[in-house]
Amino acid sequence: MSAGVRTYLAELLGTMLLVVGGVGTAVLAGDSVGTVGIALAFGFTLLALAYAIAPISGCHVNPAVTLGLLVAGKISVRDAAGYVAAQLVGALAGAGIVYAIAVGRPGYSAAVDGLGTNGYGDKSPMGFNLTSVLITEVVATAVLVFVVLATTDELAQTAFAGIPIGVTLVVLHLLAIGVDGTSVNPARSFGPALIVGGAALSQLWVFIVAPLVGAVVAAVLHKGLFGDGTQLPTGSSAVSSEPAPPKAG
Repeated sequence: MSAGVRTYLAELLGTMLLVVGGVGTAVLAGDSVGTVGIALAFGFTLLALAYAIAPISGCHVNPAVTLGLLVAGKISVRDAAGYVAAQLVGALAGAGIVYAIAVGRPGYSAAVDGLGTNGYGDKSPMGFNLTSVLITEVVATAVLVFVVLATTDELAQTAFAGIPIGVTLVVLHLLAIGVDGTSVNPARSFGPALIVGGAALSQLWVFIVAPLVGAVVAAVLHKGLFGDGTQLPTGSSAVSSEPAPPKAG
């Protein structure tokens, strides 16, 4: 199997598992685990995937992350297109698995009970309007993508990148689940919406456009902060384990 095929298969599998782990928890166990449990499910799934498939594909599992890396010049347009295609297929497969399990519950209806879809207005968990949802998704995705870019930068301790990325996703879900169900990932929104249809599908554009805008913002910020490759002197960082060099004189 070629390296390219393995990369795309890893992205497909990873995105599928992210949807099964995160959306599956929301749909199948949301009443039991609540908002905190759902947030942890998304974050821990991404954390595990970061170590499982990052050596193969980098573990984007999110078109917004792929776009951020593209804008940052870390991936080619051709590869980015392949990544996104694999992510969308994986998300649809993951949503299909969750749906296949959910329909086994007596009285379940995707149209009524949902499938972890995102929405605004009367489709928002707490009734937030379109403007609030757009702001939330742009800002939250920008935070996520910035953390991905910063923790995987050549200046960072990349061996531990999965931890802050996973924790960030947990926090963002705690922030946004009540607003719109939390997307920050167009593929994660695409799979469930395609199966449910109706309003979830008609509102899907928001959860494609806003996260992609956030990704571009993050890439620009990252380039501004990390672009020249300058690193703090040893000991100057608040989180450095190395002592600061002695002062002359």
